[in-house]
Amino acid sequence: MFAESIGYAAAFLTTVSFLPQVIKVWRTRSARDISLSTYGMFTVGAALWFLYGVAIHSTPVVAANAVTVVLAAGVVIAKLRFGGE
Repeated sequence: MFAESIGYAAAFLTTVSFLPQVIKVWRTRSARDISLSTYGMFTVGAALWFLYGVAIHSTPVVAANAVTVVLAAGVVIAKLRFGGE
């Protein structure tokens, strides 16, 4: 139970840490300083972590990475729409 609580806390913090970037990019309509390759690789990595979490039946891993994929993909989409690289 303690280990799972740590997993949920870590999942929450690492996931919501993307929210300020997503909000800023979409509000300003600028992603000029965002690295498309970094966010692209990160999004794919988070998707793989999501699949791993599904495979091992880990709710914290699945939940955190499902939200992280959506947030990181939001930055990738913004980069493609507003940022050009």
